[in-house]
Amino acid sequence: MLTRVVVAPSGFKESLSAHAAADAIAGGVRRVLPEAVLDLIPLVDGGEGTATALAAATGGRLVALPATGPLGERVGTHFALLGSRDTAVVEMAAVAGLSLVPRARRDPGATTTYGVGELIRAALDTGVRRILVGCGDSGTSDGGAGALQALGARLLDADGFELPHGGDELVRLARIDPAGLDPRLPDVELLVACNPYNVLCGERGVARVFGPQKGATPAQVEHLSAGLENWARVLTRDLGVVGTDLHCGPGTGASGGLGAGLAALGARLLPRFDVLLDHLDLDARLARADLVVTAEGALDHQTSRGKVPAEVARRAKLYGRPVLALAGTLGEGAHDVPGVDAFSGILPAPMALAEALVRASELLTDATERALRMILLGARLPAHAEVSGTQRPSSVR
Repeated sequence: MLTRVVVAPSGFKESLSAHAAADAIAGGVRRVLPEAVLDLIPLVDGGEGTATALAAATGGRLVALPATGPLGERVGTHFALLGSRDTAVVEMAAVAGLSLVPRARRDPGATTTYGVGELIRAALDTGVRRILVGCGDSGTSDGGAGALQALGARLLDADGFELPHGGDELVRLARIDPAGLDPRLPDVELLVACNPYNVLCGERGVARVFGPQKGATPAQVEHLSAGLENWARVLTRDLGVVGTDLHCGPGTGASGGLGAGLAALGARLLPRFDVLLDHLDLDARLARADLVVTAEGALDHQTSRGKVPAEVARRAKLYGRPVLALAGTLGEGAHDVPGVDAFSGILPAPMALAEALVRASELLTDATERALRMILLGARLPAHAEVSGTQRPSSVR
């Protein structure tokens, strides 16, 4: 009997927040299992919704303020003060996220993380001892250069002029003057919650992997990559970075390279789930489940590289719990996510992306209902001889 169901989804980018996804899945579960106890755990990965989720989970609050958005225009944003009152959470997506860049204006060579630095400075004003920066869902590729400028660093070209904002300018960087950096930075613990698989430079560098998603042309990808190579070199030299590989160290490519920029200031780059999920008591809640349902916008070969469904499945399997994953799209490698017992796409028929985004909540609810009815049907079928050979997770479509 399925009496307790844990619903632990990520958000669907540009469509559903993690909270909205959890509510949609819960609606589908209730159609099939109206008496089940539902434990909704909307999960954040450092991207959109991180500050709100952690404030709610810890009894903290959001601090609203204006700051510089990714296009250089002022936007309304926020950071969180956790219930402990000694920790602030700066969600980079809230001020430099891709959702803040209209599709017609997407140019990762021009967007900036300046607002992230402004939020860090505002958090310092509250007197906290620790600042946690959540990385994810970025619309930038400037290596965190804008953030450092907002915190007081001067980025100079060969003629001594300060560089304009944007990753396209980093190829011209000749020197960094750190004299004006906020003097309070050494007195706080700066933590970056990031995906350790994301690195700044090289063949798997952040501009090559994520630049096209943010609107970069093939030529611009190479230009941005060259700029980030130069950025890492000058950062290491002029900020005296020792013991940290800013080129290819784990997490240096987080949020368009923001990880590298903050690491140069002494930040610790930590696997995001190790930092974020402890606030949600996730393991104990998974242990009590009869079924775990997780979800994300896409289930594919990248899911195992630090995405929410893979982390949920990994932890659920520590307690032997079955896992169903739902996704907006199923790609190559969907069947290879360790710990996922069954997966399902939410689209019942081909449809335009714009329609799917608008109807995402409805589609996710309906897909949850279909998948659970299939699971319950399978539970009623008579057991036959054990199937030999390699078994893959079932795909319920």
